[in-house]
Amino acid sequence: MRPSFTHRTTGILIALAFLSSLAGCGVQSIPKALNQVEASVAEVTNQYKRRADLIPNLVNTVKGYASHERETLEAVVNARASAASATIDPTNSTPEQIQQFQQAQGGLSQALGRLMVVVERYPELKADRNFRELQAQLEGTENRITIARQRHIESIKQFNNLVSVPPSSLTNSLFYHYDKMAQWALGDAEQKAVERTPEVQF
Repeated sequence: MRPSFTHRTTGILIALAFLSSLAGCGVQSIPKALNQVEASVAEVTNQYKRRADLIPNLVNTVKGYASHERETLEAVVNARASAASATIDPTNSTPEQIQQFQQAQGGLSQALGRLMVVVERYPELKADRNFRELQAQLEGTENRITIARQRHIESIKQFNNLVSVPPSSLTNSLFYHYDKMAQWALGDAEQKAVERTPEVQF
């Protein structure tokens, strides 16, 4: 016996209600949150790359006025190389890998902080137009790094809540089987850089 129109309609409504309940339990929210994590870490790494790209010109400009500050300049170049070689996988990183990535970036922040201390001793360098433009770009990039990191931390928090807190955690157990991601934090090197980096007044 073929099901009646009423029975078919009832079945469709039940199916729609079931799908709607799944959507509310994270079927759509979890992959969207994962996409947001990937997008946010891409923005963080993009801003770090932007900072690294500014450094060769910055070092060359400083060298033109303070070539004998060799140790400080070499420290910046070496720190840039370490930071540029550091990579991170947002969906498959251990706390140790995240710490190594942050230490590399924090090491560059510290080296730049020491360079800015050196710059304070050279008024002509501070007055150099090219240096001022590079410094403004660097400061803008540092601000964007801070914002991008905050957004990434929030995106990881949102994802971890979805995969670990009911009812969406039940959906994760049934369909996705994602583990919580290791959270980012301000590394020791980055914290020291924040504390030591002076404000450069022009």
